[in-house]
Amino acid sequence: KLPNVLMPGGQLFNVKITPSAVDTDKGLNNWISLVKGAFEKKAMQLQFNIVSGETLKKAKSQPRQYTDLIVRVAGYSGYFVDLCPDVQDDIIARTEHAL
Repeated sequence: KLPNVLMPGGQLFNVKITPSAVDTDKGLNNWISLVKGAFEKKAMQLQFNIVSGETLKKAKSQPRQYTDLIVRVAGYSGYFVDLCPDVQDDIIARTEHAL
């Protein structure tokens, strides 16, 4: 494991969290603890997608209803419906985490 301080600006934490993980006070506090803990360990960047796989699948099949859905891709964010189908499928396939 490399110390985070040896990678200034070059290390990120990109994670997709299911919305139900943060829809309670306990879940929200867990998420806040995750963020605080990461920065205490000298993390440089945290990037979250808090969207369900179900929503992403609906956006893929009904793009006109989801024109404002922005997702983290890989080093950049983009409108989900503007991404090519292969990238959409990759984002849908990413694991959703609970807290």
